[in-house]
Amino acid sequence: MTENALFRRRVGSVRPSHLMFTSGVASLVDLPNFSVLIKGLDDWSHRGLPEALPIAEPRLLAAVQQSIGKSVQKLMPAPWMEGLDKDPNGPASKVGVPVTPFPSWFRCTACNELGALDSGIFGFENSKARKPHEARFFHDKCRKKKPLAVAARFVLSCTGGHLDEFPYVHFVHRGAACPAVSHPRLQMDDRGGNLGANVEIKCVNCRERRNISDAQGKRGEENLPRCRARHPHLGVFDPQGCDRAPKLLVVGASNQWFAKTLAALHVPESGASALDTKVEKEWAAIEGLAPSMYAYAREYVPPFKELDQWSDDEIADAVARRRAKLEGAPDAKDDTSRYPDLRTPEWEVFSADRLPDPNPDFTLRRDLDGVPDELAGVYADVVQAERLREVRALIGFTRLDAPDPEDPTLVELVRLARSGPAWVPASEVRGEGIFLKVPEDLLQKWEARVEKSRALELHREAYGRHRRNRYSDRIAAMSDFDEMALWPGARFIVLHTLSHLLIRTISLECGYSSASLSERIYSGTDDDPHRSGILIYTAVPDAEGTLGGLVSLAEPEQLVRLTRRALADARHCSSDPLCAERLPQYPADFLHGAACHVCLFVSETTCERGNRFLDRRFVVPVGDGDLALYPELP
Repeated sequence: MTENALFRRRVGSVRPSHLMFTSGVASLVDLPNFSVLIKGLDDWSHRGLPEALPIAEPRLLAAVQQSIGKSVQKLMPAPWMEGLDKDPNGPASKVGVPVTPFPSWFRCTACNELGALDSGIFGFENSKARKPHEARFFHDKCRKKKPLAVAARFVLSCTGGHLDEFPYVHFVHRGAACPAVSHPRLQMDDRGGNLGANVEIKCVNCRERRNISDAQGKRGEENLPRCRARHPHLGVFDPQGCDRAPKLLVVGASNQWFAKTLAALHVPESGASALDTKVEKEWAAIEGLAPSMYAYAREYVPPFKELDQWSDDEIADAVARRRAKLEGAPDAKDDTSRYPDLRTPEWEVFSADRLPDPNPDFTLRRDLDGVPDELAGVYADVVQAERLREVRALIGFTRLDAPDPEDPTLVELVRLARSGPAWVPASEVRGEGIFLKVPEDLLQKWEARVEKSRALELHREAYGRHRRNRYSDRIAAMSDFDEMALWPGARFIVLHTLSHLLIRTISLECGYSSASLSERIYSGTDDDPHRSGILIYTAVPDAEGTLGGLVSLAEPEQLVRLTRRALADARHCSSDPLCAERLPQYPADFLHGAACHVCLFVSETTCERGNRFLDRRFVVPVGDGDLALYPELP
């Protein structure tokens, strides 16, 4: 839509958060009268926007560069300018996210004429500056005056992330050309129905007709042409083509677009991360010193004074890491089989004996009296996060299959721009939270008890089935596929379940909707198996997350009551005994045990693993008491 068009360019609006999670680059946005496709980053522009400053978060930017390339130099918010409400014809009306109508086949609601926008039979009107949602296409050749034309509601997609128009002419003529004319006229008779699509395509010229149901399911794939490898958001076709079978999608289907984002809390450097940074900075003065000379260096080598807070052994380990990196040894941070590690610096800060100095983006406080006596066996540490800042960046998307949260190799991300982008969309939210650390000795004893239990074995088996069954036709081509790769382990399940119990209780007691809360689980890794933390925090772009209501729950009296209620409620569910007896037994591949919408499930935006890896029996006595982390109430 050009600047000198006879209609207004703005056709609607979405929240900035939608552009990260629901309606980002290459997704379909269903407007009242038609749908649009959000274009790639090549068509976005921040020119002339004084407030469009990059979002500063170096740690997240480095992770984005590791994931999709060094070309990314900035994290940027979506283009937006204030003042649209006051002056709908002003400069703000020309700023926004570029879109294009998609699908571009439309049906007249009066005569059922079906045609593409470039056929010349449809017009467009959008004359109301304050009502862009009333923008509409109309059938210009109909016997009635400008009847509404709506988007034909079918598109094609494949697991390679391609999206294309439904081939109506090819489909209705069963792959052949129309015997009557070279450019046939079509009609779409949409009869609705509750049991599936009942839409008939008719050729006006040769009288051929076919129901859209012939394109559905596995059998329907045989009636469709091969995928054309089209990326309409970029305006290109993949030069290498595509050998995957396209699948029929209805506009508005939930699996037409899945975002892949990375998120990081703004935390000051501490622990090993801070040490590595300082060693890199002073490398010229440090690299030639043997560990036996560190005591001397502390007195007479000025750069060494930057390392006073670390022991000789810690410095030696950091020097070894730096030397291995320079010599080209593989680094865990560069492991392409996993997403970048954004949790380790956060865990180091939250679990540090000495909390960092407060700043406007990150302020922690620990009660001088420590954990309340009543909860001494439940938590090892409680930290109040009075100020938090989380930055999220969109790095790509998938279609049909959601990206795996841990394994980037299973579902390949589709690029956001035709070449390496110089920036990616990002957003930031501010809030508060509670960090809880579970006693390590308690967890280790519990892990030893449940390691060989039948319940945990069933969870492991279900994980393997889930991995193999989940990803459409991708897994069949993987000869070396390891179905147990990245198994999170029993520790993650118990920490994740405890987190959900607390989130649901917080929501019931304090008025926070569960959708306004988020979680971060700091479970053991191969490098550090002794992590045992839970962060519950607000993560919404409004004032609800910064009013102090969540932090106040970490006060001793409140925390005791909250924890007791959460653990007591976990012992029973109104869906028992069905819920209490549930285990993921063959052939089921769901990843939860004693858990359901009544007792454990929370909003999909709250849970970092999509309500998977949950089981009440591992936290409190549900059936077998030996499996419970907390066999007795505090």
